[in-house]
Amino acid sequence: MNRFLTAAIAALLVTSTQVEAAGVTEEMLANDQASTSDILTNGMGRHLQRYSPLDTLNTENVDNLFPVWAFSLGGEKQRGQETQPLVHDGIMYITGSYSRLYAIDVKTGEELWQYDARLPEGILPCCDVINRGAALYGDKVYFGTLDARIVALDAKTGDVVWRKKIDDYKAGYSYTAAPLIVNGLVVTGNSGGEFGIVGAVEARDAETGELVWKRPVIEGHMGELNGEPSTMTGTLNATWPGDMWKTGGGATWLGGSYDARTDTLIFGAGNPAPWNSHLRNAGQPLDDNSGDNLYAASRLGLDTATGEIKWHFQTTPREGWDYDGVNEVVAYNDRDGNARLATADRNGFFYVLNAEDGDFVRGVPFVKDISWAEGLDENGRPIFVEENRPGNPADSADGKKGEIVFASPSFLGGKNWMPMAFSQKTGNFYIPSNEWGMDIWNEPITYKKGAAYLGSGFTIKPNYEDHIGSLKAMDPDTGEIRWEYKNDAPLWSGVMTTAGGLVFFGTPEGKFIALDDTTGEELWSFQTGSGIVGQPVTWEQDGEQYVSVISGWGGAVPLWGGEVAKKVNYLNQGGTLWTFKLPRQLASAN
Repeated sequence: MNRFLTAAIAALLVTSTQVEAAGVTEEMLANDQASTSDILTNGMGRHLQRYSPLDTLNTENVDNLFPVWAFSLGGEKQRGQETQPLVHDGIMYITGSYSRLYAIDVKTGEELWQYDARLPEGILPCCDVINRGAALYGDKVYFGTLDARIVALDAKTGDVVWRKKIDDYKAGYSYTAAPLIVNGLVVTGNSGGEFGIVGAVEARDAETGELVWKRPVIEGHMGELNGEPSTMTGTLNATWPGDMWKTGGGATWLGGSYDARTDTLIFGAGNPAPWNSHLRNAGQPLDDNSGDNLYAASRLGLDTATGEIKWHFQTTPREGWDYDGVNEVVAYNDRDGNARLATADRNGFFYVLNAEDGDFVRGVPFVKDISWAEGLDENGRPIFVEENRPGNPADSADGKKGEIVFASPSFLGGKNWMPMAFSQKTGNFYIPSNEWGMDIWNEPITYKKGAAYLGSGFTIKPNYEDHIGSLKAMDPDTGEIRWEYKNDAPLWSGVMTTAGGLVFFGTPEGKFIALDDTTGEELWSFQTGSGIVGQPVTWEQDGEQYVSVISGWGGAVPLWGGEVAKKVNYLNQGGTLWTFKLPRQLASAN
């Protein structure tokens, strides 16, 4: 063969290999929402809007949507399925309970490969053995496991490329969120706030898995950068008494978002540990901020390159009801073009923040009957109703149980982990919420490695006879609730909106539903056979629009729900990925 031809072929092969190896790029991740043939990120865009610009499927033809294939996760591991599918290069990637990951042929629903993590004995997952999804970058797919590890797999074969330890599962650490990838970094949080762990955000090199930076979110702990100590988080003992900060909680268990407008990672930090606020605030006056327990129950803006905290906004300072603070932060522009951030907190309030610095813009209740606070002041700080704080056990006759109070919402929140959606078409948010309260009391507790570290007891109760779940359309510019869709059982699934005027979500009763985004009218539903606690997605393939959601009842509600758990104990577990499409010939029907 001519040597010039040989060299040309070799060069072509090298170029082809480099293109293939490049796989998913940073540019592709940045344009995920606009690129409708792929779903590359959790949230259908790293801003977490969960909005699709596709309008082939719309309010006029959605009743022609029908299932084309279903994929069973199989086996005996039928627990809560909370994943969001990813779609790339003809392959769909989903995670399953017990730290499993599947690659599926997107056209046929046929399994291509499965990775089943070898979990050790003694893992300590707080709220079911769920996993909320994976991440794609280059030629790899990434996901976390219940023994607090992050794994990188070859996206084509499922072979392990690297596996790294986030933290010690024996101390209560775990990991359940979808990783976030920005600028070649795999960014993860951690889970385990009920075990006295310390919340942190970590960034690793996507190619090697080596740690680039780590930022603890509880004051007093030292950060890391490039293998060396960097800066302390906050100021030691400024808002934590004694040594309580050492086991202060603040788990970053839901993962984060990325605001490209300001190049900021945004993570929520969960409940402080223990739940008993009197132990964490001993001797701290109520009229200043010395008992706020930073940065628990907060949203944090982090520098992408270093992990340094750029700003914080604490939704529930002096937290005493397990209202957490970890709920997702969505980056969006309001109707006047202002760059905003929005979050619907477990504490029952919906917050709008300035995207540049995290400053409070406005906050309104999105659930009824909030009892722990009268409202928010001009800075967004709650105006506490102190008599509705669980009592101090030290004030009781035997020192074993503080005064019981009824608090609303319950500790499972006005909204829990299940992601809301923002519609660029309507300018509204669509919030999966629950109307419930709880009897709650405090108990003495001391920290023991690997043991529950709550110091509280509780019983959850419905607030209304006719519903618990409530999907609400909220105008973020005014705080007005435009409409409400009530559901008997709690809502625990994610929400998706589309340019076709549709809002998709699921119910524990197994219904996958599409509503009109302006009226809340139910336009279509499909019974999946098990409760839906997963996250719907939509994409375009061969000129037709597809929709997928996973069905599989579980999560925190049946494990923690008290009277509510009894209300839903008839629901069956499952584990099926359903994929629907609108055929081309029916797209113009009706």
